Amino acid sequence: MAHQSDLIASDILAYLKQQEEKGLLRFITCGSVDDGKSTLIGRLLWDSKMVFEDQLASLEADSRKVGTQGENIDYALLLDGLQAEREQGITIDVAYRFFSTDKRKFIVADTPGHEQYTRNMVTGASTAQVAIILIDARKGVLTQTRRHSYLASLVGIRHVVLAINKMDLVDYREERFNEILDDYRKFAASLGFAEIRPIPISALNGDNVITRSSATPWYQGPPLLEYLETVQVPDNAQGKPFRLRVQWVNRPNLDFRGFCGTIAAGAIHPGDEVVVTSSGQKSRVARIVTFDGDLPRAVAGQAVTLTLEDEIDISRGDTLATPEDRPHHADHFEAKLVWLHEEPLLPGRSYLLKAGSSTAPAQVVDLKFKVNVNTLQQESGGKLTLNEIGVCGLSTAKPISFDSYRENRATGSFILIDRLTNATVGAGMIHQPLLHSRSHWQSLDVTRESRAALKGQQARVLWFSGAQASNLAALTEKKLHSLGRHVMRLSGENDDATAERAGLLLDAGLIVLIDGTAAAAGQIRDRFAGGDFIQVHLAAEQEPAPEQAALILSEELGAPTELAERLVRELDL
Repeated sequence: MAHQSDLIASDILAYLKQQEEKGLLRFITCGSVDDGKSTLIGRLLWDSKMVFEDQLASLEADSRKVGTQGENIDYALLLDGLQAEREQGITIDVAYRFFSTDKRKFIVADTPGHEQYTRNMVTGASTAQVAIILIDARKGVLTQTRRHSYLASLVGIRHVVLAINKMDLVDYREERFNEILDDYRKFAASLGFAEIRPIPISALNGDNVITRSSATPWYQGPPLLEYLETVQVPDNAQGKPFRLRVQWVNRPNLDFRGFCGTIAAGAIHPGDEVVVTSSGQKSRVARIVTFDGDLPRAVAGQAVTLTLEDEIDISRGDTLATPEDRPHHADHFEAKLVWLHEEPLLPGRSYLLKAGSSTAPAQVVDLKFKVNVNTLQQESGGKLTLNEIGVCGLSTAKPISFDSYRENRATGSFILIDRLTNATVGAGMIHQPLLHSRSHWQSLDVTRESRAALKGQQARVLWFSGAQASNLAALTEKKLHSLGRHVMRLSGENDDATAERAGLLLDAGLIVLIDGTAAAAGQIRDRFAGGDFIQVHLAAEQEPAPEQAALILSEELGAPTELAERLVRELDL
Protein backbone atom coordinates (compact mmCIF):
# COMPACT_ATOMS: atom_id res chain seq x y z
CA MET A 1 0.00 0.00 0.00
CA ALA A 2 2.86 2.33 0.89
CA HIS A 3 4.54 1.45 -2.38
CA GLN A 4 1.37 2.42 -4.30
CA SER A 5 1.19 5.75 -2.43
CA ASP A 6 4.79 6.45 -3.36
CA LEU A 7 3.98 5.79 -7.01
CA ILE A 8 1.00 8.14 -6.92
CA ALA A 9 3.07 10.84 -5.22
CA SER A 10 5.81 10.33 -7.81
CA ASP A 11 3.29 10.63 -10.66
CA ILE A 12 1.88 13.82 -9.17
CA LEU A 13 5.33 15.34 -8.77
CA ALA A 14 6.23 14.35 -12.33
CA TYR A 15 3.00 15.92 -13.61
CA LEU A 16 3.62 19.14 -11.67
CA LYS A 17 7.19 19.26 -12.98
CA GLN A 18 5.93 18.80 -16.53
CA GLN A 19 3.41 21.62 -16.10
CA GLU A 20 6.07 23.88 -14.62
CA GLU A 21 8.40 23.37 -17.58
CA LYS A 22 5.77 24.07 -20.24
CA GLY A 23 6.18 27.26 -22.21
CA LEU A 24 3.69 30.10 -21.64
CA LEU A 25 2.09 32.12 -24.43
CA ARG A 26 0.09 35.28 -23.78
CA PHE A 27 -2.33 36.30 -26.53
CA ILE A 28 -5.30 38.59 -27.04
CA THR A 29 -8.37 38.58 -29.24
CA CYS A 30 -9.39 41.87 -30.77
CA GLY A 31 -11.46 43.23 -33.61
CA SER A 32 -14.76 44.95 -34.24
CA VAL A 33 -18.02 44.56 -32.34
CA ASP A 34 -19.78 41.19 -32.78
CA ASP A 35 -16.88 39.60 -34.65
CA GLY A 36 -17.02 36.67 -32.22
CA LYS A 37 -14.04 37.27 -29.91
CA SER A 38 -15.68 35.99 -26.71
CA THR A 39 -17.29 33.10 -28.57
CA LEU A 40 -13.93 32.03 -29.96
CA ILE A 41 -12.22 31.97 -26.56
CA GLY A 42 -15.22 30.19 -25.04
CA ARG A 43 -14.92 27.60 -27.80
CA LEU A 44 -11.20 27.14 -27.08
CA LEU A 45 -11.91 26.63 -23.38
CA TRP A 46 -14.77 24.24 -24.15
CA ASP A 47 -12.92 22.11 -26.70
CA SER A 48 -9.72 21.99 -24.66
CA LYS A 49 -11.76 20.53 -21.74
CA MET A 50 -11.07 23.53 -19.50
CA VAL A 51 -14.72 23.99 -18.40
CA PHE A 52 -15.48 22.44 -15.02
CA GLU A 53 -18.79 20.81 -14.08
CA ASP A 54 -20.07 23.73 -12.01
CA GLN A 55 -19.11 26.14 -14.80
CA LEU A 56 -20.90 23.91 -17.31
CA ALA A 57 -24.11 23.90 -15.25
CA SER A 58 -23.95 27.67 -14.85
CA LEU A 59 -23.20 28.13 -18.56
CA GLU A 60 -26.18 26.02 -19.60
CA ALA A 61 -28.48 27.98 -17.28
CA ASP A 62 -27.11 31.35 -18.44
CA SER A 63 -27.38 30.32 -22.09
CA ARG A 64 -31.11 29.65 -21.66
CA LYS A 65 -31.60 32.88 -19.71
CA VAL A 66 -29.49 35.51 -21.50
CA GLY A 67 -27.80 33.63 -24.35
CA THR A 68 -28.05 34.56 -28.02
CA GLN A 69 -27.96 31.03 -29.53
CA GLY A 70 -31.46 29.81 -28.77
CA GLU A 71 -31.36 26.33 -27.21
CA ASN A 72 -27.62 25.98 -27.90
CA ILE A 73 -24.77 26.95 -25.59
CA ASP A 74 -23.57 30.57 -25.88
CA TYR A 75 -19.81 30.19 -25.47
CA ALA A 76 -19.32 33.95 -25.09
CA LEU A 77 -20.89 33.79 -21.61
CA LEU A 78 -17.75 32.02 -20.35
CA LEU A 79 -16.01 35.38 -20.76
CA ASP A 80 -18.67 38.07 -20.41
CA GLY A 81 -19.18 38.03 -16.65
CA LEU A 82 -20.32 41.60 -15.94
CA GLN A 83 -24.05 42.21 -15.71
CA ALA A 84 -23.79 45.10 -18.17
CA GLU A 85 -21.97 42.84 -20.64
CA ARG A 86 -24.70 40.24 -20.53
CA GLU A 87 -27.50 42.79 -20.78
CA GLN A 88 -25.97 44.49 -23.82
CA GLY A 89 -24.40 41.42 -25.41
CA ILE A 90 -20.99 43.12 -25.65
CA THR A 91 -17.59 42.90 -23.98
CA ILE A 92 -16.67 45.90 -21.81
CA ASP A 93 -13.87 44.87 -19.47
CA VAL A 94 -10.78 42.81 -20.30
CA ALA A 95 -11.38 39.17 -19.33
CA TYR A 96 -8.29 37.04 -18.65
CA ARG A 97 -8.49 33.26 -18.81
CA PHE A 98 -5.91 30.55 -18.27
CA PHE A 99 -5.91 27.21 -20.07
CA SER A 100 -3.41 24.55 -20.92
CA THR A 101 -2.80 21.81 -23.48
CA ASP A 102 -0.23 19.03 -23.60
CA LYS A 103 2.23 21.35 -25.36
CA ARG A 104 1.78 24.82 -23.83
CA LYS A 105 0.16 26.99 -21.20
CA PHE A 106 -1.85 30.02 -22.27
CA ILE A 107 -3.09 33.29 -20.80
CA VAL A 108 -5.68 34.85 -23.07
CA ALA A 109 -7.18 38.33 -22.82
CA ASP A 110 -10.59 38.96 -24.37
CA THR A 111 -10.69 42.68 -25.22
CA PRO A 112 -13.64 44.95 -26.07
CA GLY A 113 -14.50 45.84 -29.64
CA HIS A 114 -16.25 49.17 -29.00
CA GLU A 115 -14.23 52.29 -29.68
CA GLN A 116 -15.02 53.81 -26.27
CA TYR A 117 -13.27 50.87 -24.61
CA THR A 118 -10.04 51.22 -26.60
CA ARG A 119 -8.16 51.91 -23.34
CA ASN A 120 -9.21 48.46 -22.08
CA MET A 121 -7.88 46.89 -25.27
CA VAL A 122 -4.51 48.64 -24.81
CA THR A 123 -4.32 47.29 -21.26
CA GLY A 124 -4.90 43.73 -22.44
CA ALA A 125 -2.42 44.02 -25.31
CA SER A 126 0.42 45.47 -23.25
CA THR A 127 1.73 42.06 -22.13
CA ALA A 128 0.61 39.93 -25.11
CA GLN A 129 2.95 38.18 -27.54
CA VAL A 130 0.35 37.25 -30.19
CA ALA A 131 -2.81 39.02 -31.33
CA ILE A 132 -5.80 37.25 -32.86
CA ILE A 133 -7.51 39.82 -35.08
CA LEU A 134 -11.05 38.64 -35.79
CA ILE A 135 -12.90 39.71 -38.91
CA ASP A 136 -16.53 38.95 -39.73
CA ALA A 137 -16.41 37.27 -43.15
CA ARG A 138 -19.61 39.10 -44.13
CA LYS A 139 -18.29 42.57 -43.29
CA GLY A 140 -14.59 42.41 -44.12
CA VAL A 141 -11.98 44.85 -42.80
CA LEU A 142 -13.68 47.56 -40.70
CA THR A 143 -12.52 50.71 -38.94
CA GLN A 144 -12.13 48.91 -35.61
CA THR A 145 -10.09 46.19 -37.33
CA ARG A 146 -7.63 48.87 -38.43
CA ARG A 147 -7.71 50.55 -35.02
CA HIS A 148 -6.94 47.38 -33.08
CA SER A 149 -4.28 46.27 -35.56
CA TYR A 150 -2.50 49.60 -35.14
CA LEU A 151 -2.75 49.38 -31.35
CA ALA A 152 -1.36 45.83 -31.39
CA SER A 153 1.57 47.06 -33.45
CA LEU A 154 1.98 50.07 -31.17
CA VAL A 155 2.46 47.96 -28.01
CA GLY A 156 5.02 45.74 -29.72
CA ILE A 157 3.06 42.67 -30.86
CA ARG A 158 4.74 41.22 -33.97
CA HIS A 159 2.76 37.99 -34.57
CA VAL A 160 -0.84 38.25 -35.77
CA VAL A 161 -3.46 35.61 -36.48
CA LEU A 162 -6.00 36.94 -38.97
CA ALA A 163 -8.99 34.84 -37.93
CA ILE A 164 -11.67 35.34 -40.58
CA ASN A 165 -14.74 34.24 -38.62
CA LYS A 166 -18.30 33.25 -39.51
CA MET A 167 -17.17 31.51 -42.69
CA ASP A 168 -20.31 29.38 -42.38
CA LEU A 169 -22.38 32.49 -43.17
CA VAL A 170 -20.57 32.99 -46.51
CA ASP A 171 -20.74 29.29 -47.47
CA TYR A 172 -17.03 28.80 -46.70
CA ARG A 173 -16.08 30.51 -49.98
CA GLU A 174 -12.34 30.67 -50.62
CA GLU A 175 -12.76 33.75 -52.83
CA ARG A 176 -14.24 35.73 -49.93
CA PHE A 177 -11.42 34.60 -47.65
CA ASN A 178 -8.76 35.71 -50.15
CA GLU A 179 -10.50 39.03 -50.78
CA ILE A 180 -10.46 39.92 -47.06
CA LEU A 181 -6.86 38.72 -46.71
CA ASP A 182 -5.71 40.95 -49.59
CA ASP A 183 -7.47 44.00 -48.11
CA TYR A 184 -5.92 43.41 -44.71
CA ARG A 185 -2.39 42.86 -45.98
CA LYS A 186 -2.50 46.13 -47.93
CA PHE A 187 -3.53 48.01 -44.81
CA ALA A 188 -1.10 46.23 -42.48
CA ALA A 189 1.95 46.52 -44.73
CA SER A 190 3.27 49.52 -42.77
CA LEU A 191 2.59 48.14 -39.26
CA GLY A 192 5.77 46.10 -38.95
CA PHE A 193 4.24 42.70 -38.18
CA ALA A 194 6.73 39.82 -38.46
CA GLU A 195 3.97 37.36 -39.37
CA ILE A 196 0.33 37.49 -40.42
CA ARG A 197 -1.24 34.01 -40.26
CA PRO A 198 -4.67 33.85 -41.96
CA ILE A 199 -7.09 31.14 -40.76
CA PRO A 200 -10.73 30.69 -41.90
CA ILE A 201 -12.86 29.76 -38.88
CA SER A 202 -16.36 29.46 -37.50
CA ALA A 203 -16.05 30.02 -33.76
CA LEU A 204 -19.65 28.97 -33.15
CA ASN A 205 -19.36 25.67 -35.04
CA GLY A 206 -15.72 25.00 -34.19
CA ASP A 207 -14.42 24.95 -37.78
CA ASN A 208 -10.58 25.18 -37.83
CA VAL A 209 -10.48 26.07 -34.13
CA ILE A 210 -9.14 22.82 -32.64
CA THR A 211 -8.97 20.61 -35.73
CA ARG A 212 -8.96 21.30 -39.46
CA SER A 213 -12.47 21.48 -40.88
CA SER A 214 -13.76 19.44 -43.81
CA ALA A 215 -15.86 22.48 -44.77
CA THR A 216 -12.69 24.27 -45.96
CA PRO A 217 -10.78 21.68 -48.02
CA TRP A 218 -9.00 24.55 -49.80
CA TYR A 219 -7.29 25.61 -46.55
CA GLN A 220 -4.13 23.60 -45.88
CA GLY A 221 -2.75 25.52 -42.92
CA PRO A 222 -2.95 24.63 -39.23
CA PRO A 223 -6.10 25.09 -37.13
CA LEU A 224 -5.98 27.91 -34.61
CA LEU A 225 -4.99 25.91 -31.52
CA GLU A 226 -2.21 24.09 -33.36
CA TYR A 227 -0.77 27.43 -34.45
CA LEU A 228 -0.92 28.79 -30.90
CA GLU A 229 0.82 25.65 -29.61
CA THR A 230 3.66 25.86 -32.11
CA VAL A 231 4.23 29.55 -32.92
CA GLN A 232 7.76 30.60 -31.99
CA VAL A 233 7.80 34.04 -30.41
CA PRO A 234 11.43 35.01 -29.90
CA ASP A 235 12.11 36.17 -26.37
CA ASN A 236 15.51 37.79 -26.57
CA ALA A 237 15.21 39.64 -23.26
CA GLN A 238 17.96 37.47 -21.78
CA GLY A 239 20.34 38.45 -24.57
CA LYS A 240 19.92 42.18 -23.95
CA PRO A 241 22.02 44.36 -21.62
CA PHE A 242 21.28 43.82 -17.92
CA ARG A 243 18.52 45.97 -16.37
CA LEU A 244 16.98 45.80 -12.88
CA ARG A 245 14.76 48.50 -11.40
CA VAL A 246 15.03 48.49 -7.63
CA GLN A 247 11.59 47.95 -6.07
CA TRP A 248 12.70 47.67 -2.44
CA VAL A 249 15.85 48.07 -0.39
CA ASN A 250 15.82 45.09 1.99
CA ARG A 251 17.61 45.85 5.28
CA PRO A 252 16.41 43.31 7.91
CA ASN A 253 19.51 43.74 10.08
CA LEU A 254 22.90 45.43 10.23
CA ASP A 255 24.59 42.59 8.34
CA PHE A 256 22.38 42.48 5.24
CA ARG A 257 21.49 45.10 2.62
CA GLY A 258 19.89 43.79 -0.55
CA PHE A 259 18.26 45.40 -3.57
CA CYS A 260 15.06 43.65 -4.66
CA GLY A 261 13.48 43.75 -8.09
CA THR A 262 12.54 41.81 -11.22
CA ILE A 263 15.22 41.60 -13.89
CA ALA A 264 13.84 43.43 -16.93
CA ALA A 265 16.55 42.31 -19.36
CA GLY A 266 19.81 40.42 -19.54
CA ALA A 267 21.47 38.07 -17.09
CA ILE A 268 23.59 38.56 -13.97
CA HIS A 269 26.18 36.47 -12.09
CA PRO A 270 28.00 37.00 -8.81
CA GLY A 271 31.12 39.02 -9.59
CA ASP A 272 29.50 40.96 -12.48
CA GLU A 273 29.98 44.72 -12.43
CA VAL A 274 26.86 46.92 -12.27
CA VAL A 275 26.31 50.66 -12.32
CA VAL A 276 23.64 52.83 -10.69
CA THR A 277 22.42 54.80 -13.69
CA SER A 278 21.37 57.87 -11.70
CA SER A 279 24.73 58.43 -10.00
CA GLY A 280 27.23 56.50 -12.09
CA GLN A 281 28.52 54.64 -9.01
CA LYS A 282 29.78 51.12 -9.73
CA SER A 283 30.14 47.94 -7.72
CA ARG A 284 30.12 44.16 -8.20
CA VAL A 285 27.40 41.65 -7.37
CA ALA A 286 28.27 39.70 -4.22
CA ARG A 287 25.21 37.41 -4.04
CA ILE A 288 21.98 36.66 -5.89
CA VAL A 289 19.54 35.88 -3.08
CA THR A 290 16.13 34.19 -3.46
CA PHE A 291 13.69 32.48 -1.07
CA ASP A 292 15.05 29.09 -2.18
CA GLY A 293 18.70 30.05 -1.69
CA ASP A 294 21.48 31.81 -3.57
CA LEU A 295 21.69 31.47 -7.34
CA PRO A 296 24.78 31.21 -9.56
CA ARG A 297 22.90 33.07 -12.32
CA ALA A 298 19.66 35.01 -12.75
CA VAL A 299 17.95 36.05 -15.99
CA ALA A 300 15.20 38.32 -17.29
CA GLY A 301 11.84 37.65 -15.65
CA GLN A 302 13.22 36.44 -12.32
CA ALA A 303 12.54 38.32 -9.09
CA VAL A 304 15.75 38.42 -7.05
CA THR A 305 17.63 40.31 -4.36
CA LEU A 306 21.15 41.46 -5.21
CA THR A 307 23.80 42.26 -2.63
CA LEU A 308 26.84 44.29 -3.67
CA GLU A 309 30.46 44.25 -2.61
CA ASP A 310 30.47 48.01 -1.85
CA GLU A 311 28.24 50.27 0.22
CA ILE A 312 26.87 52.69 -2.38
CA ASP A 313 23.77 54.87 -2.35
CA ILE A 314 20.84 53.06 -3.98
CA SER A 315 17.15 53.83 -3.41
CA ARG A 316 13.80 52.51 -4.60
CA GLY A 317 13.31 53.60 -8.21
CA ASP A 318 17.01 53.44 -9.13
CA THR A 319 18.10 51.27 -12.03
CA LEU A 320 21.04 48.85 -11.96
CA ALA A 321 22.59 48.16 -15.37
CA THR A 322 25.66 46.83 -17.09
CA PRO A 323 28.28 49.63 -17.28
CA GLU A 324 29.18 48.89 -20.91
CA ASP A 325 25.63 49.45 -22.21
CA ARG A 326 23.64 51.78 -20.00
CA PRO A 327 20.05 52.94 -20.55
CA HIS A 328 19.27 56.57 -21.32
CA HIS A 329 19.09 58.81 -18.26
CA ALA A 330 17.30 62.07 -19.01
CA ASP A 331 14.54 64.40 -17.90
CA HIS A 332 13.20 65.22 -21.37
CA PHE A 333 12.12 62.61 -23.90
CA GLU A 334 9.74 61.86 -26.74
CA ALA A 335 7.03 59.23 -26.42
CA LYS A 336 3.84 57.92 -27.96
CA LEU A 337 0.98 58.49 -25.54
CA VAL A 338 -2.40 56.72 -25.45
CA TRP A 339 -4.88 58.89 -23.56
CA LEU A 340 -7.12 56.89 -21.22
CA HIS A 341 -9.25 59.48 -19.44
CA GLU A 342 -12.40 61.50 -20.12
CA GLU A 343 -10.62 64.73 -19.19
CA PRO A 344 -8.39 65.67 -22.15
CA LEU A 345 -4.63 65.97 -22.05
CA LEU A 346 -3.52 69.61 -22.15
CA PRO A 347 0.19 70.39 -22.63
CA GLY A 348 1.64 72.16 -19.61
CA ARG A 349 -0.53 70.46 -16.98
CA SER A 350 1.38 68.62 -14.24
CA TYR A 351 1.02 64.83 -13.82
CA LEU A 352 2.88 62.06 -12.04
CA LEU A 353 4.91 59.81 -14.34
CA LYS A 354 5.40 56.27 -13.07
CA ALA A 355 8.00 54.11 -14.83
CA GLY A 356 8.44 50.85 -12.98
CA SER A 357 9.15 51.73 -9.36
CA SER A 358 10.25 55.28 -10.19
CA THR A 359 7.76 58.14 -9.84
CA ALA A 360 8.38 61.77 -10.78
CA PRO A 361 6.31 64.91 -11.44
CA ALA A 362 6.01 65.41 -15.20
CA GLN A 363 4.61 67.74 -17.82
CA VAL A 364 3.69 67.19 -21.44
CA VAL A 365 5.74 70.00 -22.93
CA ASP A 366 4.31 69.80 -26.44
CA LEU A 367 1.99 67.64 -28.50
CA LYS A 368 3.88 67.17 -31.76
CA PHE A 369 1.03 65.47 -33.61
CA LYS A 370 -1.85 63.05 -33.19
CA VAL A 371 -2.16 59.74 -35.03
CA ASN A 372 -5.45 58.98 -36.73
CA VAL A 373 -5.55 55.26 -35.94
CA ASN A 374 -8.18 54.65 -38.61
CA THR A 375 -6.07 56.03 -41.48
CA LEU A 376 -2.59 56.06 -39.83
CA GLN A 377 -2.25 59.70 -40.90
CA GLN A 378 -0.61 62.31 -38.66
CA GLU A 379 -2.83 65.22 -37.64
CA SER A 380 -2.19 68.47 -35.81
CA GLY A 381 -4.00 69.25 -32.57
CA GLY A 382 -3.66 71.03 -29.24
CA LYS A 383 -4.99 68.28 -26.96
CA LEU A 384 -5.60 64.55 -26.68
CA THR A 385 -9.06 63.25 -25.84
CA LEU A 386 -10.15 59.82 -24.64
CA ASN A 387 -8.62 56.96 -26.70
CA GLU A 388 -6.58 59.31 -28.90
CA ILE A 389 -2.88 58.67 -29.54
CA GLY A 390 -0.22 61.32 -29.99
CA VAL A 391 3.53 61.81 -30.11
CA CYS A 392 4.57 64.12 -27.26
CA GLY A 393 7.60 65.67 -25.67
CA LEU A 394 7.62 65.12 -21.89
CA SER A 395 9.66 66.75 -19.16
CA THR A 396 10.18 65.25 -15.69
CA ALA A 397 11.23 67.01 -12.49
CA LYS A 398 14.16 64.63 -12.15
CA PRO A 399 15.95 62.44 -14.73
CA ILE A 400 14.70 58.87 -15.12
CA SER A 401 16.41 55.84 -16.67
CA PHE A 402 14.79 54.22 -19.70
CA ASP A 403 15.34 52.36 -22.96
CA SER A 404 13.47 52.83 -26.20
CA TYR A 405 10.19 50.89 -26.03
CA ARG A 406 11.11 49.07 -29.23
CA GLU A 407 14.28 47.81 -27.53
CA ASN A 408 12.71 46.93 -24.19
CA ARG A 409 8.98 47.00 -23.39
CA ALA A 410 9.62 46.76 -19.64
CA THR A 411 11.96 49.76 -19.33
CA GLY A 412 10.51 51.83 -22.17
CA SER A 413 6.93 52.16 -20.89
CA PHE A 414 5.24 54.39 -18.33
CA ILE A 415 1.88 55.62 -17.13
CA LEU A 416 0.67 59.13 -16.32
CA ILE A 417 -1.32 59.65 -13.11
CA ASP A 418 -3.58 62.55 -12.22
CA ARG A 419 -2.07 64.22 -9.15
CA LEU A 420 -5.44 65.02 -7.57
CA THR A 421 -7.49 61.88 -8.20
CA ASN A 422 -4.70 59.28 -8.59
CA ALA A 423 -6.47 58.07 -11.74
CA THR A 424 -4.33 56.58 -14.51
CA VAL A 425 -4.87 58.99 -17.39
CA GLY A 426 -2.29 57.92 -20.00
CA ALA A 427 -0.02 55.07 -21.09
CA GLY A 428 3.21 55.87 -22.87
CA MET A 429 5.92 54.24 -24.95
CA ILE A 430 9.23 56.11 -25.03
CA HIS A 431 10.96 56.75 -28.36
CA GLN A 432 14.15 58.57 -27.42
CA PRO A 433 15.62 61.25 -25.16
CA LEU A 434 15.38 64.82 -26.44
CA LEU A 435 18.42 67.02 -26.73
CA HIS A 436 17.30 69.66 -24.28
CA SER A 437 17.54 67.49 -21.18
CA ARG A 438 18.46 69.69 -18.21
CA SER A 439 21.53 67.55 -17.57
CA HIS A 440 23.38 68.82 -20.63
CA TRP A 441 21.45 71.65 -22.30
CA GLN A 442 24.06 74.26 -21.37
CA SER A 443 26.68 72.55 -23.54
CA LEU A 444 24.53 72.34 -26.66
CA ASP A 445 25.46 73.99 -29.95
CA VAL A 446 22.34 75.65 -31.36
CA THR A 447 22.60 75.08 -35.10
CA ARG A 448 20.43 74.62 -38.15
CA GLU A 449 20.80 70.86 -37.72
CA SER A 450 19.85 70.91 -34.02
CA ARG A 451 16.77 73.04 -34.71
CA ALA A 452 15.71 70.66 -37.48
CA ALA A 453 16.34 67.63 -35.24
CA LEU A 454 13.84 68.97 -32.70
CA LYS A 455 11.28 68.97 -35.50
CA GLY A 456 12.22 65.42 -36.55
CA GLN A 457 13.34 66.44 -40.04
CA GLN A 458 16.22 67.68 -42.18
CA ALA A 459 16.14 71.36 -43.19
CA ARG A 460 16.12 71.81 -46.97
CA VAL A 461 15.16 74.24 -49.73
CA LEU A 462 13.22 72.73 -52.64
CA TRP A 463 12.98 74.93 -55.74
CA PHE A 464 10.20 73.90 -58.13
CA SER A 465 10.47 74.85 -61.77
CA GLY A 466 8.85 73.84 -65.04
CA ALA A 467 5.28 72.95 -65.90
CA GLN A 468 2.77 73.19 -63.01
CA ALA A 469 5.57 74.05 -60.55
CA SER A 470 3.22 76.08 -58.36
CA ASN A 471 0.62 73.29 -58.23
CA LEU A 472 3.24 70.64 -57.39
CA ALA A 473 4.76 72.85 -54.67
CA ALA A 474 1.31 73.40 -53.09
CA LEU A 475 0.52 69.68 -53.11
CA THR A 476 3.93 68.83 -51.67
CA GLU A 477 3.34 71.35 -48.88
CA LYS A 478 0.02 69.70 -48.01
CA LYS A 479 1.57 66.22 -48.04
CA LEU A 480 4.43 67.30 -45.75
CA HIS A 481 2.03 69.12 -43.40
CA SER A 482 -0.10 65.96 -43.12
CA LEU A 483 3.02 64.08 -42.04
CA GLY A 484 3.71 66.55 -39.25
CA ARG A 485 6.63 68.29 -40.99
CA HIS A 486 7.40 71.97 -40.39
CA VAL A 487 7.18 73.46 -43.87
CA MET A 488 6.80 76.91 -45.48
CA ARG A 489 6.08 77.74 -49.14
CA LEU A 490 7.38 80.93 -50.80
CA SER A 491 7.03 82.55 -54.20
CA GLY A 492 10.21 82.95 -56.28
CA GLU A 493 9.28 86.23 -58.00
CA ASN A 494 12.02 88.36 -56.36
CA ASP A 495 15.15 86.21 -56.42
CA ASP A 496 17.26 88.13 -53.88
CA ALA A 497 14.46 88.64 -51.36
CA THR A 498 13.28 85.07 -51.76
CA ALA A 499 16.78 83.70 -51.22
CA GLU A 500 17.19 85.79 -48.06
CA ARG A 501 13.87 84.63 -46.59
CA ALA A 502 14.61 81.02 -47.54
CA GLY A 503 17.98 81.21 -45.77
CA LEU A 504 16.37 82.43 -42.53
CA LEU A 505 13.71 79.72 -42.64
CA LEU A 506 16.36 77.11 -43.42
CA ASP A 507 18.38 78.19 -40.38
CA ALA A 508 15.22 77.78 -38.29
CA GLY A 509 15.13 74.11 -39.30
CA LEU A 510 12.20 74.30 -41.73
CA ILE A 511 11.63 72.65 -45.10
CA VAL A 512 11.21 75.54 -47.57
CA LEU A 513 9.33 75.14 -50.85
CA ILE A 514 9.75 77.75 -53.61
CA ASP A 515 8.17 77.80 -57.05
CA GLY A 516 10.05 79.88 -59.64
CA THR A 517 11.95 79.68 -62.92
CA ALA A 518 14.78 77.30 -63.74
CA ALA A 519 17.07 80.27 -64.51
CA ALA A 520 16.46 81.86 -61.11
CA ALA A 521 17.25 78.54 -59.40
CA GLY A 522 20.66 78.53 -61.06
CA GLN A 523 21.36 82.10 -59.91
CA ILE A 524 20.76 81.47 -56.19
CA ARG A 525 21.98 77.85 -55.93
CA ASP A 526 25.47 78.95 -54.82
CA ARG A 527 24.06 80.74 -51.76
CA PHE A 528 23.22 77.40 -50.16
CA ALA A 529 25.32 74.41 -49.13
CA GLY A 530 25.27 71.45 -51.49
CA GLY A 531 22.69 69.19 -49.84
CA ASP A 532 20.48 72.04 -48.60
CA PHE A 533 19.24 73.14 -52.04
CA ILE A 534 17.37 70.77 -54.35
CA GLN A 535 15.86 71.81 -57.64
CA VAL A 536 12.82 69.83 -58.74
CA HIS A 537 11.96 70.27 -62.41
CA LEU A 538 8.62 69.13 -63.80
CA ALA A 539 9.07 68.69 -67.55
CA ALA A 540 7.02 67.59 -70.49
CA GLU A 541 8.25 64.26 -71.83
CA GLN A 542 10.41 65.74 -74.65
CA GLU A 543 11.50 68.92 -72.88
CA PRO A 544 15.23 69.06 -72.05
CA ALA A 545 15.69 69.58 -68.32
CA PRO A 546 18.13 72.14 -66.88
CA GLU A 547 21.49 70.70 -65.89
CA GLN A 548 21.12 71.96 -62.33
CA ALA A 549 17.98 69.95 -61.57
CA ALA A 550 18.62 67.33 -58.89
CA LEU A 551 15.32 65.60 -59.54
CA ILE A 552 13.45 65.57 -62.84
CA LEU A 553 9.82 64.53 -62.87
CA SER A 554 7.97 63.92 -66.13
CA GLU A 555 4.34 64.89 -66.46
CA GLU A 556 3.83 61.46 -68.01
CA LEU A 557 4.62 59.77 -64.70
CA GLY A 558 1.27 60.50 -63.13
CA ALA A 559 -1.10 63.05 -61.65
CA PRO A 560 0.37 65.95 -59.61
CA THR A 561 -0.84 64.36 -56.37
CA GLU A 562 1.03 61.16 -57.18
CA LEU A 563 4.13 63.16 -58.11
CA ALA A 564 4.01 65.01 -54.77
CA GLU A 565 3.80 61.72 -52.86
CA ARG A 566 6.67 60.28 -54.91
CA LEU A 567 8.76 63.38 -54.30
CA VAL A 568 8.33 63.19 -50.52
CA ARG A 569 9.19 59.50 -50.59
CA GLU A 570 12.25 59.70 -52.86
CA LEU A 571 13.82 62.66 -51.05
CA ASP A 572 12.97 61.15 -47.63
CA LEU A 573 11.46 64.44 -46.44
